[in-house]
Amino acid sequence: MPANLPAEAKSKLAKYSEARTVEEKIRALEEFLSSVPKHKGTENLREWARRRLAELREELEAKRRKRSGGGPRFFVEKSGAAQVVLVGPPNSGKSSLLAALTNAKPEVSPYPFTTQKPTPGMLKYEDVEFQVIDTPPVVLDKPDSPVNSRVLGLARNADVLALVVGLDEERPAATLNRLASLLAERGILITKSRGLVRIQKTRSSNGVKVVGSGRLVGFTEEDLVRLLAEYRIYNAIVEIEGPVTLDDVEAAIFTSRVYKPTIVVLTKLDVPGAREKAEAIKSRAPSDVPVIPVSTKTGEGLQLIGPAVFKSSGIIRVYTKQPNKKPDPRPLIVPKGTTVLEAAERIHPRLAKNFKYAKIWGPSAKYPGQRVGGSHTLEDGDIIEIHA
Repeated sequence: MPANLPAEAKSKLAKYSEARTVEEKIRALEEFLSSVPKHKGTENLREWARRRLAELREELEAKRRKRSGGGPRFFVEKSGAAQVVLVGPPNSGKSSLLAALTNAKPEVSPYPFTTQKPTPGMLKYEDVEFQVIDTPPVVLDKPDSPVNSRVLGLARNADVLALVVGLDEERPAATLNRLASLLAERGILITKSRGLVRIQKTRSSNGVKVVGSGRLVGFTEEDLVRLLAEYRIYNAIVEIEGPVTLDDVEAAIFTSRVYKPTIVVLTKLDVPGAREKAEAIKSRAPSDVPVIPVSTKTGEGLQLIGPAVFKSSGIIRVYTKQPNKKPDPRPLIVPKGTTVLEAAERIHPRLAKNFKYAKIWGPSAKYPGQRVGGSHTLEDGDIIEIHA
């Protein structure tokens, strides 16, 4: 992203980052593209600006269609414990996977681009359900395709991503790398091994504050402050995770980057040579990205997807009970790290307000029925009895 831009071009980009409406952002990017110098150093930045301009124009057109009541709905309301979005190229087996995992009945065909709009289904794992969304195939040869923008919009909103690649491809590892690159270009990271920067502008006069557990690589906080000032950002909270370079900071000024827990599903394990390809991919995958080879024909490997989604989703199940009664079999779904008081707040605000203590049975308890305070951290499978 960084390209040693002249002051005028930086001013135009600052205008884009300050824009509030889609129309203002479009005008700012058009002005930027007309002023930025064309050379190898600005090639990636100009490509980003053109792609973002296309996305904004499509967003504007979608709003106009919505106002007029026309056009298909592409957004899917979240349901269940977490939303899992399937992302993959044509004929990767996404629709067959959805049909094998859920109660959905998508149209399955050997012809590419059979799926034209998002199709949801519910995946049951033990006593929770996950919403799984099949999507139209992404077009890897046309990164700026409007279809890609819509699918990656769903991916950005998802709780968990499932990248789906068929092992009948000659080079499935290369396809998987291209999928990951496409996501990264749109600001969606699938592994925590890369640095992540979030810039939140503030209206206070406290200057620039760097927070988070990450580390600055090759630059200082003073360098960061000077860079932001070039883009007219004088008051901001900069949150960093992992190893971060100054290039990462500059890229974050324009592109909102997010990390999405991701699993890789390699379909068509039943075809000749598939197992060797799957093992090669598993050996090179990041440690925080599970790789699951499956066959929707034989059912092999499908039972591993539920546990992988549950682990990746970052949630736990807590079971509530009243004194002298059995626990409710329906779990309370909360994020990992939730405390007793936070769980009480989710059940009912008055319960948290009048909280006295709780009794705990399960993995986080030192002994059955341990009496704990509101700061006690819960674990998956805990039974909680709140006294207020």
